[in-house]
Amino acid sequence: MKSYVLLIAAIAMSTSAFAAKPCDELKTEIAAKLDAKHITEYTLDVVPADQNGDGKVIGTCEGGTKKIVYTKK
Repeated sequence: MKSYVLLIAAIAMSTSAFAAKPCDELKTEIAAKLDAKHITEYTLDVVPADQNGDGKVIGTCEGGTKKIVYTKK
């Protein structure tokens, strides 16, 4: 039971750590992964979390206050 609680706590902390990442850093990491898969002609835009836009949300950053949106050109 203790190990289960520790596992849940570790997952919760790691999830919040990713959300607190700076947007430029996360955007660079995502772009590198897309480029490695030979995906071209796309844009990654950082927008406020409450803004709706065209494209697919593929990440959140800066404590969940912003999101990264992928749009195929």
